[in-house]
Amino acid sequence: MDLRYTASASRRGLQGAMPNSKYNWPEFWVLWVAGMLGTIAVLPYVSTLLAEKLKEIPLPLPVILLLQLAQTAVLLALAVALGLYLAGRTGLSAPLVEAWLAKENVAERFKGILLPSVAWGTLVATLILIFEIAFFQPYLPAALRQAAPAAWQGLLASFYGGIVEEIFLRLFLLNLIAWLLIKMSKAPAGLLPPLTFWIANAIAALLFGLGHLPATKLLTPLTPILVGRALLLNGIAGVIFGYLFWKRGLESAILAHFSADVLLHVAIVPNLS
Repeated sequence: MDLRYTASASRRGLQGAMPNSKYNWPEFWVLWVAGMLGTIAVLPYVSTLLAEKLKEIPLPLPVILLLQLAQTAVLLALAVALGLYLAGRTGLSAPLVEAWLAKENVAERFKGILLPSVAWGTLVATLILIFEIAFFQPYLPAALRQAAPAAWQGLLASFYGGIVEEIFLRLFLLNLIAWLLIKMSKAPAGLLPPLTFWIANAIAALLFGLGHLPATKLLTPLTPILVGRALLLNGIAGVIFGYLFWKRGLESAILAHFSADVLLHVAIVPNLS
């Protein structure tokens, strides 16, 4: 285990350790509030990207957005609550948040994950861009070639991708799948064998890709090319973010996801439109 994370080892779940019976409500509120702020931040991006579709809904835009926020607030609360509960059984959690809440000095630990996480995020963005240009761009329908939202909207949306999607897909979904596999294999609580993790990570990454299809369908009818594109591009990202979640904690996955989204939605896509 990386020595930078031993201070939070009891919360992440030492190999073979018993799950922590005391629920960490301060951690729940930190992650839930962060997720809600990320949800608010993505609204300008969504409003621009789906402007024509939103006009078809017979409700004022502020009402639509408030309803969306309310729905996300409930789903996010469930994802955080269950994700943290399962983290005590799998060892996959948010060690920096836990250490900070325990009033430990996390500055050095944050520095330890910052550059590697950004580097992995840069790799994800680079791989996505290569596959997009080399294989998928010639087959994209006009609706997906339209001008992208402004760079500042892409920057705000990156907080949603980094925080909210990682809470849903890694803290909740990956933990849930890993826990189910642990239960099926009858492994001790807190013990996550590498093979079990990689199976759970692959399933979560696949679902991560499928989860992007509804948004694509709002813009254009789905085709085999678009389905394959969603699975491959988001699957690559999901596997890497899941690996960081396993090795360095949720914060590392968030940083990598945020970095990749900033490069794609701020530095690259707006300039290609």
